[in-house]
Amino acid sequence: MKIVFCLRRLPTLTPQAFQHHWREVHAPLVARHRKTLRIVRYVQFHTVMGDFGARLQSFRGSPEPYDGVAEIWYESREALESLGRDPAARAASRELLDDERRFVDLASSPIFRGEEQVIVG
Repeated sequence: MKIVFCLRRLPTLTPQAFQHHWREVHAPLVARHRKTLRIVRYVQFHTVMGDFGARLQSFRGSPEPYDGVAEIWYESREALESLGRDPAARAASRELLDDERRFVDLASSPIFRGEEQVIVG
C-alpha cells in the first residue's frame, strides 16, 4: 500500500530552506514514528531544476514542478486504514502534520493513494 504526497513549499521559503527542513527535520520525525505508523518505506524525491530541468519543462509545456514528492509505503491497506483507531498513531500523525505546516503549502500539495503498475523493470 502506497501514498504519494506532491509537495509545494511555503511561499516564504527558498527551495534550499524547504529541502533542508524536509531532509534534516521532517525525515527524522518520519523515521522515529515509522513503527507506530506501520511505514515500511519512505522516499523523498527532491526536485532539481537547473538548465536541463527548465529546458525539459519548456519542451513539454509543463507547469511549475512540485518542490518534491514523498512516497510512503505501508504494511497493508488495512494497516493504513486502521491508523485512525490507534491513539499512538493519531498522535504521531498530528506531530508530522504540525511539522509539515512549517514548510509545506498543504493547500497546494495533493496527497493520494494509488497502485503501481510496473511496465518496465
